[in-house]
Formats: sequence, structure tokens, C-alpha cells
Amino acid sequence: MLEKMFDINLDRVIEEFEEMTRDAEAVQKETLRRILEESGNAEYLLSLGLDGRTDLESFKAHVPIVTHGDIEHYVQRIADGDSSPILTGKPITIISLSSGTTQGKPKYVPFNDELVDSTMQIYRTSFAFRNREYPIGCGKALQFVYSSKQFKTKGGLNAGTATTNVFRSSQYKSTMTAIQSQCCSPDEVIFGPDFHQSLYCHLLCGLLFRDEVQFVSSTFAHSIVHAFRTFESVWEELCGDIRTGVLSGRITAPSIRAAMSKLLKPDPLLADLIHEKCSGLTNWYGLIPTLFPNAKYVYGIMTGSMEPYLGKLRLYAGGLPLLSADYGSSEGWIGANVNPNLPPEQVTFAVLPNIGYFEFIPLSERGGAVEPSPVGLTEVKVGEEYEILVTNFAGLYRYRLGDVVKVAGFHNSTPELRFICRRNLLLTINIDKNTEKDLQLSVESAAKLLAEEKLEVVDFTSHVDLSTDPGHYVVFWEINGEAREEVLNECCNVLDRSFVDAGYLSSRKVNAIGALELRVVRRGTFQQILDHYLGLGAAVSQFKTPRCVGPANDAVLRILCRNVVKSYFSSAF
Repeated sequence: MLEKMFDINLDRVIEEFEEMTRDAEAVQKETLRRILEESGNAEYLLSLGLDGRTDLESFKAHVPIVTHGDIEHYVQRIADGDSSPILTGKPITIISLSSGTTQGKPKYVPFNDELVDSTMQIYRTSFAFRNREYPIGCGKALQFVYSSKQFKTKGGLNAGTATTNVFRSSQYKSTMTAIQSQCCSPDEVIFGPDFHQSLYCHLLCGLLFRDEVQFVSSTFAHSIVHAFRTFESVWEELCGDIRTGVLSGRITAPSIRAAMSKLLKPDPLLADLIHEKCSGLTNWYGLIPTLFPNAKYVYGIMTGSMEPYLGKLRLYAGGLPLLSADYGSSEGWIGANVNPNLPPEQVTFAVLPNIGYFEFIPLSERGGAVEPSPVGLTEVKVGEEYEILVTNFAGLYRYRLGDVVKVAGFHNSTPELRFICRRNLLLTINIDKNTEKDLQLSVESAAKLLAEEKLEVVDFTSHVDLSTDPGHYVVFWEINGEAREEVLNECCNVLDRSFVDAGYLSSRKVNAIGALELRVVRRGTFQQILDHYLGLGAAVSQFKTPRCVGPANDAVLRILCRNVVKSYFSSAF
């Protein structure tokens, strides 16, 4: 039975969202006023001469646009124990850690109860729209969620990933229960000390409750794909556990073993059924609906760096729809997916105008000596691309999120955003400018040659090698089998030709940029990279494969380089 901790009227949630978005401009001004009023005594705002003013004009005139580097020393003081009002009027009691996959180390980000509240609001809103299209009953969710360890900062504050801070909040479980998203795994599995053991037990719990599973989810698509790749290699062992009622010896954590022993009983009939179902699959197509016959959809963040996993996820999902989860970051939330019927490649996110104050720097006007002035939430134009600035209740003011979005339309008066990419350039040597999206499209083009050989790219990343003269792009691939030399040579050429940036093409033609290099790495290399980040305290739920490995990420580059088995240079130019 669904535990009724409190009820949510989903129709009312939608009504409130519709009402709030009808006059998003007024809601934005009120939200900014509240933020500035609550933190009017904060050292940061006082130092800028805002002097308690809460109007938009004064805010724009006095508060500068910043990056994380500009406020890092303030956040560090908070982490070190300074409890005076530094960034916010109320003390910050928790620190969030970014994934750290871009710069090689996580950033400290202020976190507070208001961010938890906005998280729950996003969850409720998107669920209300999702459940209207894909209603689920009183069952369970197979959620591949993992909590990383929290630790104490020098000043005694709890610090952990944003997902960990949310999972450990008192509101999380009650909200999940209320929106019929109760995890079928016990807390001991979610908060287990070892990711690999937790993953195995998530899979086992899913099988034990297979008829009750209403949907399959994780924070990121990568985690779902990783889970079912793991299932391919351990499914017979899982069947053995179910048959005998004895948990695998690979589970050594006492807390997990104790919790699982309460669930696991001998069930030869279920073991036979699962064995029969798995044996009947071809290339694991439709694995998820085969295992969980009452699942309605697969849910998780599927945009940006998650798009490369969609092909594999669709194979596992069979005919089940893929529903992309909401749009946010370690710094806070932005929008909810209120159009769940859209495929992940076209998904949009309606900005909630009461969870923060949002500004948008137009990118169509870039290239001049002076950066264009930001525009407000309701002033953006359909079809245009922007970089987002966030001002929130946790002490970020006109903060560059680093994301590029396109305005796809409006929901009432609030924009619906399509995530495009991170703004920072991944690959640049000369006058070339290639983003994460450019890299993804290049890999997708070349991977079609592998698909003809019944092979696939498991994962990929890139690096700018300046040790050669001229410098050149390096693309690392992990492949799920052995490809022929001529195929990989042509893959390398296609990778090189698929970068269509004018600066890259012209530089390659005159040899100002050297031939692209494709390095094939051993199977399991990207698992080593994941394990590396887990060792730094990252959570799998928050993990994103770094798509470009820069100088600050030397440890990951070493992992990649020591696992290279073959190397190819392009002859495309």
C-alpha cells in the first residue's frame, strides 16, 4: 500500500502553476524583492552599495554579473565557519558540491532550506503534468539513486552533493510518497557505503517488486544505462539469489545485507520467470518492459551530455516512452518539464518564476567588444539563444550558470527553454570554437560506421593535445567489441570531417591544427573514471562523463592515456 504521509491535489498544483505563469513578470519582481529583503543585511550586498533597496533598477545598477570564481572566497568563509550574514541574511548551514567533472574538482555552492522547497515544487509540478499524460497507480518506482557521503567542512557544516542534500532532507521521502514515486529499495541501499553493492541491490529489489514497478528512473540517463549494462553481466547471479533466498557474497556491507535479508525469500518460480524472459531477448531490446510489465515510462535528465546515451536507453526501453526530467544544476532549479510528450531531443522546460530571479544574456549579439545587456524572463524572444543568470534565495546574485538555452516558446508568459549546451568552449586551439554539442554530433556521425558492424561507442571524451606542433584534437572511445582497422581509420576521418566550425575547417586545411587523433581505450576505462570521481566524494546520481579533459583534470587524463590500446590519425584533410 502507498504510505499516505500527505496528499497532493495534482489538479491544484497545475492550477497554481498556470496562475503563477500568467503574469511571470510581476512574480519575478516580487521574487527579487523577497530575495533582496531577506538578505538586505548580507555583507556582499552591503559592499555593493545596495543599502537595503529591493527594486529591480537598483539591483541592476549595483550588483555585478559574476562567476563562481568571483564569490568563491565568500563561500569558503562560510564553509570555514563564519556564521555572520555574508551572502544571505540567514546562515547557510549546508554546502553543496558540484559534480566536479568539468574542472576536475567540485565547487562549493551554498545550499539551504529554500532550495529544498524549490526542489519539491519542481518535483510536484512536473509530476502533475506527467501524471496527467501517463497516470500511474499505487505502486513503486525502480530508482537508481545513490547518496554520496556527507562530510564536515572546516567550520563544521555538512557538505555533500546537491542530490545527497536533497535525499537526506526530511521533505524528500514524504514528497516522493505523495507523488507516488516511492523507491522500491530500502534506505540502507540508497545510503549504502559502496555504489557497486547498492546498484546490485537496486536491481534485485526491482526484480522482487517487478509487478509493482510503475516507472524506472535516475537523476541522469547515464545511471540508468549503466545499471542495465551491469544487469547484462549479473542477471544470472540475481536469479540465483532469488531462487535460493540467499544474497550474493558480493554484498559485504552489513547495513545492506541486513536490510535485504528482510526482503529476500526463496522464490524459484520468480527466478525461473526472469531467467526465461531474459533468455528470450535479442540484443537486450525491450529489457525494461520485459522485466517490469507495469512500467509506464523511463524518467531522468536526458539533455546535454546525456544525449549520447539515448540510443542505448531506447534499446532497453523498447516501446516505453523516455521522459526527460527537469532542468536545474547544483546551484539551483530553473524549470519543469510540463510537456512530457516531447521526446528528449525536443524537450522544453517552463521556468518557474517564483523560485529565483532569472536574466538572460543574448548570444545572437555576441562578437562585439561589449557584452550585450541581460534581459528579463518575459523579455526573451522565441528562437533566440541566451546564457542564463541566476539570483536565488541561497546567496547567488546575477550568477553565470554557464548554460546556453534557446527559447522554444512560452507557457502563458513564462518562457519554455530548450537546453543547448554549456557555454564554455570544449575544444579550441586556434580560431576554432567547438562545443560539447559539436563533439557529440561528430561522434554520432562516426559511430554510424560502427553500428554497421554491430558495435557501439560505450562512452567518449576529448582532449586538446598541445604537446605536438601544431596542436590537435584527441577523441577517446570505448567500444563494446573489436572493430576492424579500416573501420576505425574511417571513423577517425569522419570525426575530423564532422567538425563543421569554420575556424576549425580553415585551420585544418592550412595545417594550423593537426590531424585529429582517435584513441581507442580498454573496456572498463570509463568505469575507472567513474570510480575516480566516487573516490573524490561524488555521487553516481550526479555523475556526468567529462566531455573534454583539460589541464586541471590531469588524473582523468592519466587514466585515459594508460588504457589506450589503439591510436589512429585522420587523413581527411
